[in-house]
Amino acid sequence: MNLFKPIIMTSVLSLAATSCSTAKNESEEIIERPEISVVDGKFTPELLEAFGRVSDPKLSQDGKKILYGITFESLKLNKGNRELWTMDIDGSNAKRITTTAQSEQNAVWIENGNKIAFIGKQEDKAQIFVMNADGSDRKVISELENGVDGFVISPDEKNIVIISSVKNGEDVKAQYPDLDKSSGRIIDDLMYKHWDEWVSNIPHPFIAKFDTNKIKDVIDIMEGEPFESPVKPFGGIESLAWSPDSKKIVYVSRKKTGLEYSISTNSDLYEYNLATKTTKNITEGMMGYDTNPAYSPSGKYIAWLSMEHDGYESDKNRIFIMDTESGNKTDLTLNWDYTADRIAWNQNEKSIYFAAPYHGSTPIFSIDINTCAIDTIANGQYDFADIVPINENRLIALRHSMLEPNEIFLINSDKSIKELTEVNTELLAKLAKVEIQKVMVPTTDGKEMLTWVILPPNFDASKKYPTLLYCQGGPQQPVSQFWSYRWNFRLMASQGYIIIAPNRRGLPGFGTEWNAQISGDYGGQNMQDYFAAVDYMKKESYIDSDHIGAIGASYGGFSVYWLAGNHNKRFAAFLAHAGIFNTESQYLETEEMWFANWDLGGAFWDKDNKTAQKSYANSPHKFISKWDTPIMITVGEKDYRILASQGMMAFNAAKLRGIPTRMLVFPDENHWILKPQNALLWQREFFKWMDRWLKPQQADKK
Repeated sequence: MNLFKPIIMTSVLSLAATSCSTAKNESEEIIERPEISVVDGKFTPELLEAFGRVSDPKLSQDGKKILYGITFESLKLNKGNRELWTMDIDGSNAKRITTTAQSEQNAVWIENGNKIAFIGKQEDKAQIFVMNADGSDRKVISELENGVDGFVISPDEKNIVIISSVKNGEDVKAQYPDLDKSSGRIIDDLMYKHWDEWVSNIPHPFIAKFDTNKIKDVIDIMEGEPFESPVKPFGGIESLAWSPDSKKIVYVSRKKTGLEYSISTNSDLYEYNLATKTTKNITEGMMGYDTNPAYSPSGKYIAWLSMEHDGYESDKNRIFIMDTESGNKTDLTLNWDYTADRIAWNQNEKSIYFAAPYHGSTPIFSIDINTCAIDTIANGQYDFADIVPINENRLIALRHSMLEPNEIFLINSDKSIKELTEVNTELLAKLAKVEIQKVMVPTTDGKEMLTWVILPPNFDASKKYPTLLYCQGGPQQPVSQFWSYRWNFRLMASQGYIIIAPNRRGLPGFGTEWNAQISGDYGGQNMQDYFAAVDYMKKESYIDSDHIGAIGASYGGFSVYWLAGNHNKRFAAFLAHAGIFNTESQYLETEEMWFANWDLGGAFWDKDNKTAQKSYANSPHKFISKWDTPIMITVGEKDYRILASQGMMAFNAAKLRGIPTRMLVFPDENHWILKPQNALLWQREFFKWMDRWLKPQQADKK
């Protein structure tokens, strides 16, 4: 199935001119797939921005249609735009139903598939809209002063829970009306910033009467409570769940503020009764993150993801269920040593589907709620996400890999899989193929480490290739079959590099011991794992051992800085994005203190804390005297998790040491590089830097 017109063979230089249709002004331009050529199968950073980004499949109530979104990026407008599509359950009759200059989000079916509700823009504020299933008769039905961040409609479609922001903290202008132009903030406690924002507003759930003409009787069910729900920064509509009878709503909240909030991950599930207007904490006494509530089809059970330890954000995600009548709770994954990411009830109410990192990929599993037996539903060299059951025998899910971005797939009871969308098939077919190998590397402590090795197009084992060691962030995020729009292994390999991507200590998918080992051991065994991967691969004749680089972001950036002072000539170039350079500074600069307390072991002034003192002794800045290799540093000045000053310190130190260095600063980016032109600039500078030091002969010719 081909959803789009063929890619017109135009010059790469025409990308900006052809990425949008003609309109009166830029704000009205409709973003389409950019018309861009593929020359000799070469995958370029410009092509990476041309992929359609498929997301959020939703099944109609009658099980006959799928609603989903596709986002395209515009380099000219420097933004992306998401449009809505529908198709039949077998993938046929794909139809685009919106064509606007503003993204449509949070789209769901209503009225048995005859209408769709979604979030759109009305006078620059996000509001709820409804339209017919074919996209006609579009109208706005909400008018919340602070807009809408998300919503979930009750099963009977009589009520709706809406996420919207409320004021938080002291309002300077209200306190001092004569200082109406002051930009000052008065701060009395911790958690005054969060990832990329000053916390002047927090999300709250509101209950309202749902009507396709106008939403009515909006009530803040947490009125007067200075707590956020969903939990920032990543919580969304998965934090809300209606009971099947539409009489109760469960929401996730961490009911703490200030210092208490900053040192705790103890969120809970709160059940709000619409009739009595009362709220009950149904996970009281469970001390870690409790998230992703999901009622079973009959309402007999509620399932959720639960972490055990307060303060440990990368703890094992257990799958719990609770009998809603008796209140009895069961840990279904007590004897399963891996962490779960997503859950969805099978319609037969006998089992729960879930996705989980497992040995370098993310399969879909099913767990029996009575026996706790686990079955693998969909596997392979892929990552699966967004599980949507159709009936007890079939489901749909997103699937991606290091070779291809998201598409929607149908998974049958016999475990056969059918691709339903082909948004990027034509573009992928034009690209030269790369090969991915799974290599088991012996570690320095006698274990084996799964390492992905990505080989360039037209790989020839008789030649030597420059190589990149990829250092994962998190620190506890899997090196699975992810497709990234920045750290894209296929793109890197297509520039003539071999990529080494180890599942070093501290990554999920290899048991809780492997995942937990890194906490309190920054600069320890996980760094030896990196050395083991590089040293093992250097034995291959096709690895150019004189031209190996190390790259990474966040904890991966920390890793690059640490390796720069301890690598013993293994590497010829480095690149670090948003990395921790000075862990003592990081302890007091970051906002989520639970993370620093758990992973670093505590405060640097606690001299009796051996774990903390070991962490700070391994701070990368302690080894600056050993830096001897070119290093590039990139930072976002809106990054409040790892401040840009960390990278600036590293850059200044390298310059003072006389080491070749370069810094790329984005004043308008956070921990990630999100704007299309910034993303493309980052890629161009990334490859320019690596080519300069790892391909010296080619770089001299440019």
